[in-house]
Amino acid sequence: MRIVIPDDYQDCLHTLACYAALAGHEVVRYREPARDMAHFADMLRGADAVVAVRERSDFPRALLEQLPTLKLISQVGRSAQTIDLEACNALGITVCAGTQASPIAPAELTWALILAARRNVVLEATRMRQGEWPATLSHRLAGSTLGIYGLGTIGQLVARVGPAFGMRVLVWGRDGSRATALRLGYEFADSREQFFSESDVISLHVRLSAQTSGMVTASDLARMKPSALFGQHLTRRVDRARRPGGGLGRRPARLRRGGCLRARAGLRRRSSAAGDAQRRVHAASGLG
Repeated sequence: MRIVIPDDYQDCLHTLACYAALAGHEVVRYREPARDMAHFADMLRGADAVVAVRERSDFPRALLEQLPTLKLISQVGRSAQTIDLEACNALGITVCAGTQASPIAPAELTWALILAARRNVVLEATRMRQGEWPATLSHRLAGSTLGIYGLGTIGQLVARVGPAFGMRVLVWGRDGSRATALRLGYEFADSREQFFSESDVISLHVRLSAQTSGMVTASDLARMKPSALFGQHLTRRVDRARRPGGGLGRRPARLRRGGCLRARAGLRRRSSAAGDAQRRVHAASGLG
């Protein structure tokens, strides 16, 4: 059987214990994402099975119809939103998905980004290596407000660290987040306006879907403090339209510095009204 594994960015899947299960098969791994759909089809052509790593590439009908030998897509991770399941059913392609996904890595990465952004770690470490003096004033976490948008499994892990730094935890989200916040003793914002205006650091933990796309608006950003930090995970929140090849390869569309994005403008401008708000907010996004 010919098995193709695209998007092994870290070049590490062959080091995992589970990789031994592929012994005896022809296995092809790719580190670099496809340039476009035609290139992706060439990479996958002749494959009997594809192991899709998380949600790093899309598998639309237009792609699947070019792969007549494909019989199985095995998704690493629980979500299969990037796979056209109706097309797979029509073409006789079986789709398997993982049953577990650890929340620990994204929670730890969130705090790495928060600390790096608040203390200007990347910039100042670079200046130090270049023999330069410090050039920025950092922000103290103690006494500030940690805003958690979406108090799910990952959000809860992030929230519990806030009090250790002397931070107030303020939660916003759906009814489930409200109930969880009350159960865990966290404050739930009285309104959306209060959440965005009072938070010094906002950590967004909501999966991208048709219902959540665009859920944070220019008006929300305009309410935030000039020094506020807005954090999100690109692997969860990136707009599919930004990916090369019309949706292939989840790569950041903005500045990239050692695994995080740090920009005064925050999100890209979408309107003149949004521009003023975005220039007031720092952004840090995880590439986990």
